[in-house]
Amino acid sequence: MTVTRIRCGVAGTGSLGQHHARIYSTLPGAELAGIYEPDDQRAAEICARHHCARFATLDDMAAACDAVSVVVPTNYHAALAIPLLEKGCHLLVEKPLCVTLEEAEQILAAARKADRIVQVGHIEHYNPVMSYLEKAVTDARYITAERLAPFTPRGTEVGVVLDLMIHDIGIVLQLANSEVEKIDAVGVSVVTKTEDIANARLAFRNGCVANLSASRVSQKKNREIRVFQTGGYASIDFMGQKGHTVRVDPTAEGGFAKEEIPIEKAEPLAVELGSFVACVRERKSPKVSGELGRTALEVALRITEQIRAGMARR
Repeated sequence: MTVTRIRCGVAGTGSLGQHHARIYSTLPGAELAGIYEPDDQRAAEICARHHCARFATLDDMAAACDAVSVVVPTNYHAALAIPLLEKGCHLLVEKPLCVTLEEAEQILAAARKADRIVQVGHIEHYNPVMSYLEKAVTDARYITAERLAPFTPRGTEVGVVLDLMIHDIGIVLQLANSEVEKIDAVGVSVVTKTEDIANARLAFRNGCVANLSASRVSQKKNREIRVFQTGGYASIDFMGQKGHTVRVDPTAEGGFAKEEIPIEKAEPLAVELGSFVACVRERKSPKVSGELGRTALEVALRITEQIRAGMARR
């Protein structure tokens, strides 16, 4: 049986968008129809590399594409997403969904009106280690997450909470599976005018507590999470796609047994885009829906507001 290819486009082909284009160009069941890129030199480079078209306008892109990845700076997400939805495109919008809750509501309203899918690019949900956590975590009591990265100008249109911490916000919202009741957050500016280092403590209604730390001025990269529940905990390295569990075992030395987690490695972005294309073809809700993206944004904005109120008092 012949499967109709989903015609895909990429709006914005910078450091991350170029990989969306690369994956769509080889993804089974997908076809890279073209890109929307304001930089002439960059557009020529990507089009030559993947033998695709360059669209002069969003209307041209919408006419040629079934699905589009929006991979422009966060403050432009709504300006591109809403007209593309109105023209009938399904969208994968990179995280965070946008910069304000008002914009988020406008995007989701446009999606509902057009009956189109919005998937938000919380890529760690498609990391193979997350598949393990989703099955293994049944009653999270305490979660710690650390996300460190060296400084780069990319992404600094927003603070570190919307830039990096939002990945872990989305993860803990899913694992805790409860409403956030209280937030305590602090942060400092080091290089930019917004927070570059942040820590947030989230207390959930069901009693779970999450402690999240993020820095974009680190000398090393790190993306780790530990999830504690009755009987033991799991320690996961998202970057290395590896991890181990420690569980109570009276027969083991010290009373605890450590086991490595068998994880089949994969490129998370390829998994994410493959899932997006499948959702478009089958018209099913994505794993990271626009609604989940909006909820993560809401928590991130609450954290950001508290941090900036604290910074203003100093």
